[in-house]
Amino acid sequence: MEFAEYFPIWDKLTPSEKERLSRGAVLRQVKKGALLHNGSMDCLGLLLVREGQLRAYIYSDTGREVTIYRLFVLDIWRFSASCIMQSIQFDITIEAEKDSLIWVIPPELYKDVMEHSAPLANYTSQIMASRFTDVMWLVEQIMWKSLDQRLAAFLLEESSLEDSPVLRLTHEKIASHMGTAREVITRMLRYFQEEGMVSLSRGTITIQDPERLARLQD
Repeated sequence: MEFAEYFPIWDKLTPSEKERLSRGAVLRQVKKGALLHNGSMDCLGLLLVREGQLRAYIYSDTGREVTIYRLFVLDIWRFSASCIMQSIQFDITIEAEKDSLIWVIPPELYKDVMEHSAPLANYTSQIMASRFTDVMWLVEQIMWKSLDQRLAAFLLEESSLEDSPVLRLTHEKIASHMGTAREVITRMLRYFQEEGMVSLSRGTITIQDPERLARLQD
């Protein structure tokens, strides 16, 4: 499928703008675990996911990772707009959680087209606002939700994403997503296992009682 079929406001652009974006967009294949961007890298531009799954995260003051959102098919890496809108400053790391295909629009090209296109400028503002809302939701969860509630929500979300009750996740990986220590996650998962909500084996977590995990979130 062509880039035009994935870009949400394509029909609102002029023929010239469409030609420039479609010619400038580069399709890249990235392997699971590949690092696409971090604060020390040059601006990569705007990313649009065609296939796969990406993870966006930041580092806490203690050096721990905290996942702020995932990017799926049709999602755009919103905070890459910080390269384009210089008043936005946000250090973020993007890695591929699965083998992925992504389009990359060079920042200079996107910025130039955006400066002459009201629809694209409005869309850029909307997607920035959308991701800011996601980040504020995360802050609220960390501040007001207990770890058992957050872990229950995380396990159910992963189960939904994978369409399976069997999750091939290490405790270290979960800790990275949630911004805490592996030992803390291990203790909480063992408690979940003792209560019959999950079963644990090496590198695998199987959800046994999703209804109870769901109630735990309330």
